Amino acid sequence: VGNYKRTVKRIDDGHRLCNDLMNCIHERARIEKVYAQQLTEWAKRWKQLVEKGPQYGTVERAWCAFMSEAEKVSELHLEVKGSLMNEDFEKIKNWQKEAFHKQMMGGFKETKEAEDGFRKAQKPWAKKLKEVEAAKKAYHAACKEEKLAVSRETNSKADPALNPEQLKKLQDKVERSKQDVLKTKEKYEKSLKELDNATPQYMENMEQVFEQCQQFEEKRLRFFREVLLEVQKHLDLSNVSSYKNIYRELEQNIKTADAVEDLRWFRANQGPGMSMNWPQFEEWSADLNRTLSRREKKKASDGVTLTGINQTGDQVSQPNKHSSSLSVQSNTVQSVQSSYNPFEDEEDTGSTVSEKEDNKIKNVSSYEKNQSYPTDWSDEESNNPFSSTDANGDTNPFDEDTSPAMEVRVRALYDYEGQEQDELSFKAGDELTKMENEDEQGWCKGRLDNGQVGLYPANYVEPIQ
Repeated sequence: VGNYKRTVKRIDDGHRLCNDLMNCIHERARIEKVYAQQLTEWAKRWKQLVEKGPQYGTVERAWCAFMSEAEKVSELHLEVKGSLMNEDFEKIKNWQKEAFHKQMMGGFKETKEAEDGFRKAQKPWAKKLKEVEAAKKAYHAACKEEKLAVSRETNSKADPALNPEQLKKLQDKVERSKQDVLKTKEKYEKSLKELDNATPQYMENMEQVFEQCQQFEEKRLRFFREVLLEVQKHLDLSNVSSYKNIYRELEQNIKTADAVEDLRWFRANQGPGMSMNWPQFEEWSADLNRTLSRREKKKASDGVTLTGINQTGDQVSQPNKHSSSLSVQSNTVQSVQSSYNPFEDEEDTGSTVSEKEDNKIKNVSSYEKNQSYPTDWSDEESNNPFSSTDANGDTNPFDEDTSPAMEVRVRALYDYEGQEQDELSFKAGDELTKMENEDEQGWCKGRLDNGQVGLYPANYVEPIQ
């Protein structure tokens, strides 16, 4: 009696299992979303690093194919996340709502119906079982009383002090006890027989209610199996044609990498095959004797342009026949060139792509593709037109011969990325040394702690107190 409660509890467990399955799918969908986002971020960051790094040609395209693969796989995993939440999750939620109906007083309608059904089917039989238990108890009590009466009668016969009248009473007690045993036994057997006769009907009624609960549970189990198969299809990307195409395309892109083609391209664009611009005689220009403004620097260089000045030693001045020469530091690379000079992008900053693009990537050290390397020629020859002081007395505006008394330590207020080769790049909070005061265009000359010298906007820094 009452063991049907395990079956009734299974209905409540079914509702809870729906919640558990929804939570399970929701967590997997969140994982798919996070993985997709991480793939996208990884692809974006590394695509920039590779494109700005020294790799070139078909091998670069093959390398970038991995980033394209990540972006496409990211899209597929976002689709998986959408399918899990918009289809599977919602399907379980709707089925749960239709299968389980909440009552005003708490609990579910299906649970109450099962409880009432079992109780109604069990009530008549439970009543008869209670009668059997009572008859059994009465019969056992009568047997116990009979045994006690017989024991007293036996003991009294051995007692000579007991008179006949008392002995008669004990004998009558034994007789009555035997009659009570017969009556209670008969009643016990009768109630047990009635219980046995009611058992088949009881079993039929109980099984009928139980079968209804089984059918309800069968619907849930079949529905769970159906949903789990759909989840499996959504998660299994191996059967998705577009997923297979991603890796087929990736393999093709890698196989198209051609070392011979890349070497040929490098020879034509960065080696002996590139177009040359040999130095030619150029007339003296008065523009060379005045400070170059930022506006003039950004125009097309029709005349003489000064690039790639780096401080590497003490200032050395050498006399020269040319009256238009500029004063520069010793061991400093300078070049006068047109827009087609292959060394015009020469920049010896030593900065890496990882420092400019993502401070979090500390183990990446790919240099900018446009970075050129210092030439081996020396500027200390006697006929170098750029190694002596200016004949007219004017000095190079980028000359680092600055009095130490003028140097002031300043702190950057904002991030700044140099737009030209003679401009500094720094982050907010970096400290540097101001070497010259602000000019009329609003630029200052300064030196970073790594020794790099260049220009920067004056309003981007503040003096360190």
